[in-house]
Amino acid sequence: MVSVGERKLEVLQSYSTLVRPADLSVIATLSVRPNGISKDAVVSSPTFAQIADTVYELLHGRIWAGHNIVRFDCARIREAFAEIHRPPPEPKGTIDSLALLTRRFGRRAGNMKMATLATYFGIGRQTHRSLDDLRMNLEVLKYCATVLFLESGLEAPESSAAAGSESSSGYAGFLEPDEVSIPSISVVLVPFYRGTQRIQILHKDITLQLCCTHLKVRFGMNRKFVDYAGRPRLNFVVDTTPNLCQILDACDRLGQRLSVDSGSSSEWLPLVNRKDGSWNSPTMRLQIPTVADESNFRWVTELYEQESSATPRRLVFSKFDVEELVALFTPGTFVDAYLSLDPYDYQQNAGIRLVAKKLILHSN
Repeated sequence: MVSVGERKLEVLQSYSTLVRPADLSVIATLSVRPNGISKDAVVSSPTFAQIADTVYELLHGRIWAGHNIVRFDCARIREAFAEIHRPPPEPKGTIDSLALLTRRFGRRAGNMKMATLATYFGIGRQTHRSLDDLRMNLEVLKYCATVLFLESGLEAPESSAAAGSESSSGYAGFLEPDEVSIPSISVVLVPFYRGTQRIQILHKDITLQLCCTHLKVRFGMNRKFVDYAGRPRLNFVVDTTPNLCQILDACDRLGQRLSVDSGSSSEWLPLVNRKDGSWNSPTMRLQIPTVADESNFRWVTELYEQESSATPRRLVFSKFDVEELVALFTPGTFVDAYLSLDPYDYQQNAGIRLVAKKLILHSN
């Protein structure tokens, strides 16, 4: 356990100890772990009953923060106190960095495990020792907060500029393909973290976002592709149009060139998928992002349904029901998509994701 100051997040106090289990048979075959924990070290450690007062004093009435603590650490603490027939400490509040970073930082760092995040930020390897892991958790949170702060500063002027000039799509800041001038598309490197940079795609010096109407769904969501938590990856494939292909190809060319010039060796994956054969028209894949909300997950894309010329009706979901979502995006369905272009470079793959901010499904 580490106690940190709420203003500067500096370490004020720390406490760490191994705990001898009541039933020593559970460690009878314990060999020396890669993290240095041995059977002898565990046997010579205090029982939980012997340290319960200290643990209670450090935790009760405080704000608890950690990575995946809601599902793991909080439950283990309650179980440990229940075993010695004592009431557990109660937090003043909890901050679960897994849920927080998934919601605010997105999936740019893969499975969001602590070791993956540490590798992503170049902090070092996770040792799986309590104090080291806590300090790493704190550093990861600081880096993520810095990145989000920088990104919010970059987005603010663009958002205000876009708000002042609503496009013909009727959705501020989103351009229909006919409104895009390909020579006006540019790519720049913007500050990211620890002195690194990421690609940003602009149109006339404003972040490029697209409104694409009447797209036909070619392939719906495939349940066999899942993320680290076992949830289906929420994306689907639509047919694209010649003028939209030209825009996306231009973004790919500029993005790939800048990626190579900036020193990346990752393989660039194109936005437009083309296959041989006259009946195989070009397609593109649209992503529906998800966020963590306490112990649940939900998608953040705004979803609407429209019948003939009626006003689109907002679709409201009471829970994260993937089957309900899958049923909406069947092949042949037509959809209007409001898209952001999200460049990425991760695990030797680079490219641009088309992230759906808003989708309007048309009743056939």
